[in-house]
Amino acid sequence: QLQASGGGLVQAGGSLRLSCVVSGRTFSSYGMGWFRQRPGKEREFVASDTWSGSSTYYADSVKGRFTISRDNAKNTRYLQMNSLKPEDTAVYYCAANPYGLPSDSDSDYDHWGQGTLVTVSS
Repeated sequence: QLQASGGGLVQAGGSLRLSCVVSGRTFSSYGMGWFRQRPGKEREFVASDTWSGSSTYYADSVKGRFTISRDNAKNTRYLQMNSLKPEDTAVYYCAANPYGLPSDSDSDYDHWGQGTLVTVSS
């Protein structure tokens, strides 16, 4: 089970940190990802990494602004979002894929958390 939290309202240029608590089973062999769905848009890839964090992958739209991190002792993944823009407004989801690798394809993921809403005001 994946549980995302940390969304909220922030002004453009601000920061938020999303959390994804993993529970109920071990995901140490899984790849982990963050996706978002902006209003009226399809769900899109944001960032992904291996469970250990040895490999990371970011969408071009967030590269240099967003950072994945993890506290495996707490079974928690994080998405640090800096320099937020109004176009980052979306529902953000964490997910796990059984292939153990970063992936930008949502069809690779078989575990999804509920979303957390991020709203960036201009």
